[in-house]
Amino acid sequence: MFNVEKSAQMAAYLLHKRGGQMSFLKLMKLLYLSDRKSLDLYGEPISGDRYVSMNYGPVLSNVYSLIADGSQVGNKWDEWIRDGADHTVVLRQRIDDIFDLTELSRADVRAIDEVYEQYGHMNRFDLCNETHRICPEWQDPHGSSIPIRIQDIFRALGKTSEEAEILARELMTKNQLEQLTSGLR
Repeated sequence: MFNVEKSAQMAAYLLHKRGGQMSFLKLMKLLYLSDRKSLDLYGEPISGDRYVSMNYGPVLSNVYSLIADGSQVGNKWDEWIRDGADHTVVLRQRIDDIFDLTELSRADVRAIDEVYEQYGHMNRFDLCNETHRICPEWQDPHGSSIPIRIQDIFRALGKTSEEAEILARELMTKNQLEQLTSGLR
């Protein structure tokens, strides 16, 4: 289940590591790779977002909409992230301590750190090319977008088709339970 606050804190942490500002395109790639790394390490994503193939590679669908379409004033995304000039995004508030990011677990931070260490030095277009190369679940949408199934990500990460289906069903069940219980909190 998509968690806008957790996704905003993922983005905030990446922006913090980059000095507070980054190109929109690079952030989208790092967020996708962080979710993918979490799927690989722990069998679950960080953001809970849906994935789509777009021209410049795979992206988190809801996060893409928050940035590209402009988020709604007052939501959790706007507490952490704002648009910058020339297709950049900017950290809205300073992070003094990693524990300020209350939605992120240590496992989430570890996945994000691994991705940033491996790819954070790349420029946005090299990173796009890299995601095309290392993410076989991505398909060229030729100017549109194509959904990426979670099973395809698990298979790309080396799971068998049977394992990928089981993991995807487990995530779907977990998401359904979260949706049912979200109103009880």
